[in-house]
Amino acid sequence: MQRLYDFIRRHPMWVDGSWALILLGLSGVSVSNLNGAPGHHGSVHAGLALSFVLCVVVALRRRMPEKMLVLAGAAGAAQLVLDAETMVADFAMLVIIYTVAAIGARWASRFALAGGLCAATLAQIRWPQHDASALGNVAITVFQTVPFALAWVLGDSVRTRRAYFAQLEERAARLEKEREAQAKVAVAAERARIARELHDVVAHNVSVMVVQADGAAYVLDAAPDQAKKALETISSTGRQALAEMRRLLGVLRTGEHQEGGEYVPQPDVGQIEDLVEQCRGSGLPVDFRIEGTPRPLPSGVELTAYRIVQEALTNTRKHGGPNAGASVRLVYFDDGLGLLVEDDGKGAPHELYEEGGADGRGHGLIGMRERIGMVGGTLDAGPRPGGGFRISALLPLKPVH
Repeated sequence: MQRLYDFIRRHPMWVDGSWALILLGLSGVSVSNLNGAPGHHGSVHAGLALSFVLCVVVALRRRMPEKMLVLAGAAGAAQLVLDAETMVADFAMLVIIYTVAAIGARWASRFALAGGLCAATLAQIRWPQHDASALGNVAITVFQTVPFALAWVLGDSVRTRRAYFAQLEERAARLEKEREAQAKVAVAAERARIARELHDVVAHNVSVMVVQADGAAYVLDAAPDQAKKALETISSTGRQALAEMRRLLGVLRTGEHQEGGEYVPQPDVGQIEDLVEQCRGSGLPVDFRIEGTPRPLPSGVELTAYRIVQEALTNTRKHGGPNAGASVRLVYFDDGLGLLVEDDGKGAPHELYEEGGADGRGHGLIGMRERIGMVGGTLDAGPRPGGGFRISALLPLKPVH
């Protein structure tokens, strides 16, 4: 049965042609038997010709439904004019009405409905039942009209269902394209996030290592103990940088199982004090204060706050010049976390401007703005009067459940 169904779907014209031949055979037998029958009117030749035309309508209904509808209408009109009584081939009119209602143009569908509703009435007027009362003729007309109306309703229902399925397929295809586009956007966003993380890790830790290496080289002969301490700081900083970079690059290894020790937790506000101590150990004096009552924060806010302080202190170390100092303030408001990082480096305004920082074009400040924008915060960064640089940020807080 499945093979037969597949064959019918692949060769609809063959199926229609077969039905047309069957209908033509039945019509020929019916018209021939009516010849000479009592009460029969019309020419046998006219009946056969009209039957042939209506069978052609059935055979070509899928290829040219509108033209076949017009042909069927012309055959029906000729049948009335030639006084060829109702015959088996008239079944083609039901078929063509269904066809144009399902796949034909809208005008053809409306024309088919109007013609179908009028066909039975015209036939009853042309060939009334003399042995029936007026009410009986009306009942016969209504009864004969019902199949035409049902054929049109069935065809229109098929059209509606096909349109609905086509809409579902189009929507599914559109959603698939949207998912692909969203996946590409997500990949780009993840790459940007990893790039920002790598920038923060490399810029901060490498700057610490460079400062300590320069200091160790300077005091290597005069103060071996200080040089040793500097080398230990370089070693610990390098290990920390490797651990963070391993965590970031591990995100790219999809489908691979990594040991728990391979990763480190995301930095948070609680580790800012360790960051400040690291900067102090590298020779940058930092004043650190917390105002307000510390409380749990969203993980995105925690990481953003840490990275902003880290980037700001890195810029101070790189651009502040000799004898620069910095201060870090964390202020817990009712609806936000405030960050204030300032330094008094004399070289900060000029050097940061050369790097594109003062006007917001530097990669570090761009990264800060992107991070803060992701959590819905605000950032104000610029030179301080008299020298130095100031970064002020406000991160909104949301309840943590």
